[in-house]
Amino acid sequence: MNATTLIPFLLLSATAFADPLNFDDAKVGAPPAGWTATKTGSGNPKWTVERDDTAPSKPNVLKQSGEATYPICIKDDTKVRDGFVSVKFKPIAGKEDQAGGVIWRCKDADNYYIARANALEDNVTIYHTINGSRVSFQNISTKVAPGVWHTLRVDFKGNQFTVTFDGRKVIEASDDSFSDAGKVGVWTKADSVTLFDDFSYGGSAR
Repeated sequence: MNATTLIPFLLLSATAFADPLNFDDAKVGAPPAGWTATKTGSGNPKWTVERDDTAPSKPNVLKQSGEATYPICIKDDTKVRDGFVSVKFKPIAGKEDQAGGVIWRCKDADNYYIARANALEDNVTIYHTINGSRVSFQNISTKVAPGVWHTLRVDFKGNQFTVTFDGRKVIEASDDSFSDAGKVGVWTKADSVTLFDDFSYGGSAR
């Protein structure tokens, strides 16, 4: 590759992928700036940046410690149609649920795709949430250890989705609920107390 072709390639690479977000520059004790900390359904989620010695990228993590139907935290300035979203998460408590997930093609707090891993159920599932109603369209049983950092990633193009858990491809699925570009973010359920770090995403809005 010569210099003439290299420069456009580097520019394309820079705009196509976002650097991982590790929350280390965010204010501790508050939701991260540039994110909407909210929920699907009812309840009182609590999204805060906290210090954690186990963080993959020290010192800070994003923590959900409230309780709601589905606590979600949406990255405001994102718009991705085809691409990927990835996060490291650690489920640490919850009697009803111990889950962590990512969302994409999010229109608002009631309409988005989600893939999540659950440490109480030992499974990974992909869903669409439409008008606040969550419906699964594929599921796989796999060990999701509590108190351990895991990596969850979804690659999406058109109506095709690939879910990777801890570096292993676990789900390939298709669905036509949302085709337009949307925002990305993270998700939990019910009383899950979950930590998140190294959030990343990339792709195209077209």
